[in-house]
Amino acid sequence: MHSLEDYRGIVGEEVIAGIHKKTRSLYGKHIVHVNSTYQGGGVAEILASLVPLMNDIGVDTGWRILHGSPDFFGITKKFHNSLQGDRINFTDIKKELYVQNNEYFSSYTHLDHDCVIVHDPQPLPLIEFYKKSQPWIWRCHVELKDPDPAVFDFLKYFILRYDTAVVSNEKFKKYFPPVDLKIFYPAIDPLSAKNMELPREVMRKYLTKHSLPTDKPIITQVSRFDKWKDPEGVLEVFKLVKEKVDCRLILCGGMATDDPEGDIVFKRVQQKAKDMEDVILMTNLTHLMVNVLQRSSQVIIQKSLVEGFGLTVTEGLWKEKPVVASNVGGIPLQIKDGENGFLFDPQDLEGFANKIVELLKNQDMAREVGRRAKESVRQNFLITRLLTNYLELLDEVINR
Repeated sequence: MHSLEDYRGIVGEEVIAGIHKKTRSLYGKHIVHVNSTYQGGGVAEILASLVPLMNDIGVDTGWRILHGSPDFFGITKKFHNSLQGDRINFTDIKKELYVQNNEYFSSYTHLDHDCVIVHDPQPLPLIEFYKKSQPWIWRCHVELKDPDPAVFDFLKYFILRYDTAVVSNEKFKKYFPPVDLKIFYPAIDPLSAKNMELPREVMRKYLTKHSLPTDKPIITQVSRFDKWKDPEGVLEVFKLVKEKVDCRLILCGGMATDDPEGDIVFKRVQQKAKDMEDVILMTNLTHLMVNVLQRSSQVIIQKSLVEGFGLTVTEGLWKEKPVVASNVGGIPLQIKDGENGFLFDPQDLEGFANKIVELLKNQDMAREVGRRAKESVRQNFLITRLLTNYLELLDEVINR
């Protein structure tokens, strides 16, 4: 486990001293985060780094995982999709099961902390089942894109009870009820297994272990097998790239425990890719192996149809790789087109393909873009910046 001081060589002494200074008003306070999974997806990865760091600097911080049935997670996945533009059959039974699951969880989970931070829609109704004696914060990591009016109106009933809501993008403000709203960018941990520097011999060992050849340039997309990540669209882009450059595509995706659709999407992609040459599908890899894949790639792609933020983009930028990504959600908050990466409409298959081909043929351009990419992450999207944001917000809501 890392201490805050371990990040000094990456972010500088001024940042470290500033964090310790902001912590002073929170000594003796007890905070708890609640989300729906401990692995798979960006929220779990953020909390796995953020919670230990908060404890390290003197803010007692816990982490609770909402328990749920397959029916519950099936419903919350539909809610997730509806916030990103899907229209669903929104029945009373869905509402009832959603609320009942949270009520049941509350019956054996004590939240008597100085502040409760709830992440995403799954545990949102928990606030209904506690005698509120402290500030509650709701952190929405989902992209809000033309949300289903019926579903979002239902969720607003619970959101209105929160003291503060936090989103990743200024554009999402228009959808929110009149609660105090903050903008936080998610972040990566540069010292985690997924992002730390790796010796070449370690990378060679892991590539050999997984029988991954490196005789051709590698293009990689790392994402859950989710329709919004458009892995089938990535295969179409790769077909166009392959006509001009002999290369290899790796689609690497984990299966989040709160996403029941992952296996369905994976099987669809598997069927589509079975007759394609040089396509490798990988699931449920360790974070270290994901790190190896990203660092071994010549180009990182993120062809999302919608995207709350896109930490896989952040990871690729940090590893000094040229990232070709969709101009949706939080991705353009990270990439300035043509400077530290490249943005395209997610339906522009030829645009994606032509830029990938250009990068594979022009390694000098790829290296320069990668250099600028890493510096942009250092300034804006590391875990120390997110920790600072949370400390400022906690001081505001607890001590005001």
